[in-house]
Amino acid sequence: MSTSGDYDAVREDIKQLIPNKDLSKDGLGPIFVRLAWHASGTYDKNTKTGGSNGATMRFSLESSDAANNGLNIARDCLEPVKENHPWISYADLWTLAGVVAIKELGGPTVPWKSGRVDATDESLVPPNGRLPNAEEGEQHVRDVFYRMGFNDREIVALIGAHCLGRCHKDRSGYEGAWTLTPTKFNNQFYVQLLKKNWSTKELDNGIKQFKDENDRIMMLPADMAFRTDPEFRKIVEEYANDKETFFNDFAAAFGKLLELGVPRSSDTETVAC
Repeated sequence: MSTSGDYDAVREDIKQLIPNKDLSKDGLGPIFVRLAWHASGTYDKNTKTGGSNGATMRFSLESSDAANNGLNIARDCLEPVKENHPWISYADLWTLAGVVAIKELGGPTVPWKSGRVDATDESLVPPNGRLPNAEEGEQHVRDVFYRMGFNDREIVALIGAHCLGRCHKDRSGYEGAWTLTPTKFNNQFYVQLLKKNWSTKELDNGIKQFKDENDRIMMLPADMAFRTDPEFRKIVEEYANDKETFFNDFAAAFGKLLELGVPRSSDTETVAC
């Protein structure tokens, strides 16, 4: 057991888990990023509900949201870390795991502060359906991210996390990786989105996605909005040509995402739930 507040010790334990391919062919890094994102992306700036504070995905009302299918793998894999460091909240642990994974997979240093407090019951669980729907287009994407308080540039930066991992048919219904390097954080999502000739592919479950010429990588219908929408595309082109700018913008946007719903009373403390 570590000393309370020894976040470096927590980081080291998270790092040790990331290469584990027993439950995922890409290791645990991509799913840790997804956990951090989904735990935070329920925020509504108008009602000040949802967000990373509370770790409300511990309750079935939120974990049963179809958008969170498969995230039990990430939560369960982080349980030994929680046991080793019982002083850390789940809300801090899940968000820190995403930050550590991004860095370990070659990405930027995302700013992160401790102090999130775990909810004690389901009363703070936000309504299901707040996370993006992969079947929708640019208006839906903007509606979801504007609700959280993001602008177009931040939206395009955040979607770059699709450079990591892959979709699983038994979770989202979609299948395949977005890039040929799903365990490396880079700007390849944007490069491939612009470079490839994409065509529709219908899976045997009836779901439609997009495939490249050789059917090696995929894109979701919502991903294609970043290619077709003129304002989104300008930023996609910038990030495809300038990885450093993407890394800087992503770090800022993802750090902002992880702070959503955290009512801070100081730099490191939150008001209790």
